[in-house]
Amino acid sequence: MTPGQILAAILLALVVGFGGAWQVQDWRMGKQLAEQAGLHKDDLAAISNAASAQARAEQDKRLDLEQKLSGQDQQHTKELSDAQRNQARLRDQLATADVRLSVLLEDSASGCDVPATPGAVGVVHAARRAQLDPAHAKRIIAITDDGDNAVIALRACQAYVKTVSGASAGR
Repeated sequence: MTPGQILAAILLALVVGFGGAWQVQDWRMGKQLAEQAGLHKDDLAAISNAASAQARAEQDKRLDLEQKLSGQDQQHTKELSDAQRNQARLRDQLATADVRLSVLLEDSASGCDVPATPGAVGVVHAARRAQLDPAHAKRIIAITDDGDNAVIALRACQAYVKTVSGASAGR
C-alpha cells in the first residue's frame, strides 16, 4: 500500500466514522425531540382539560344563579299580584261603601281614649271617629298602593343584589 492509499483509507475511515457519529447524533436528537413532543402534547391535554373543567364549573354557577333569580322573580311577581288584588278589593269595598276610612278625633276633655270596659275587638279604642270623604279615601288608597308596590319592588331589588353579590363573592 502506498502512502496515498493509506491516506485515502484513513480519510475513508474518518468519513465513515464521522458519518456514523452523525447518524447516532441524529438518532439521539430525533428521540429527544419525539419525547419533548410527547410531553408537550400531554401538557396541552392537561391544560385543555383544566380549562374545560373550569368552564363547566362557571357554567354550572351561572345556571344555578339564573335558577335562583328566576325563583325570586316568580316569588316577587306573586307578592305584587297578591298586593294588587288586595288593593283592588279594598278599592271596590270603598266604592260600594262596604268599608269606610275614618280618623280618630282627639278627645282632650277625657285625657284617655281607652274605655274602662272591654268592648268589641279593634285596633283603636277611641270612641270618637270621623269618616273620610270617599274621594279622599280613594287618594289615600292610591298612595298606599304605590307605597306597597315600591316596598315589594325594593325587596325584589335587595334580594337580587344579595343573590348576585353572594354568587360573585363565591368566585
